[in-house]
Amino acid sequence: MIETQPQPTPELRALDRLVGTWRVNGGAQGTVRYEWMAGRFFLLQHIDLAQDGQPVTGMEVIGNLRPFGEPTGPDVVSRYYDSVGRSFDYVYDLTGDTLTIWAGAKDSPAYYRGTFDPAGVTVTGEWVYPGGGGYSSTMTRV
Repeated sequence: MIETQPQPTPELRALDRLVGTWRVNGGAQGTVRYEWMAGRFFLLQHIDLAQDGQPVTGMEVIGNLRPFGEPTGPDVVSRYYDSVGRSFDYVYDLTGDTLTIWAGAKDSPAYYRGTFDPAGVTVTGEWVYPGGGGYSSTMTRV
């Protein structure tokens, strides 16, 4: 039996629309840059933002989990690492022109939902937090 090489999932490949550098405005300001790691199994996000006068800098690794000896997980998940030693987990979903990023687990009450414009150069959305709060955010490709 010939074993086939694993391939990135269609759900992960959909995030190719994020590759590049984006200017972020709204509740946080600055830039984020997305790039594929060799093999295209992981999308790397480099974050250089300011929020409430505080720097938010870090890196996020986005992909499907595939622990040793196990099948590829169904969700596109990530771990964000910041410059002050914190880490956060997220779940990504890009369906059509709608990008949803849940904080923690899929279907969490804390999430971002944004929509790509027809040209794919702007994503406009909002972070929503339980109990109210959150903020609007617009990313524009540079």
